Parts: sequence; C-alpha cells; structure tokens
Amino acid sequence: MLSTLLVIGGVLVGLLVLLAVIVTLSARPSTKRGSTSAARAAAAPPPSWVVNTGQPHPDAWSPLSNTSTEIRAIR
Repeated sequence: MLSTLLVIGGVLVGLLVLLAVIVTLSARPSTKRGSTSAARAAAAPPPSWVVNTGQPHPDAWSPLSNTSTEIRAIR
C-alpha cells in the first residue's frame, strides 16, 4: 500500500517537473534593451516568404495556367 502511494506520488512529481521544463523552454526569449525594430530590420534581410504576404492561397483544384495577369514584386 505504501509503495503504491510512493509510486503514484513519484509519477505526479515527475509530471509536474516535466510540465515545468516544457513551460520554461517554451517561454519567449528575452528581448535586448535598446534594440528597435528598425535596427533589427537593417541587420538582416526579410525572409523570402514576406514577399508573398497578403497573396491568396493557390487553389489546388483549379487548372494551371501558363498566362497570368498578376505581376509579383521581386525584392
């Protein structure tokens, strides 16, 4: 009886420790003080997917067309 309670208590404590580790690792990283978005933008170019922001998702069932009236900006 006592050993069963110890096993159940150990499992519960282990789960709480695992939850604490997950919460700690998934927390947002701290931001540097004095860093602005302009400084970060100047430091690295935007990723390639930023160009497609705001574009509609392509329809998988529509036929492919060789002609397009849409001109995409190349940055």
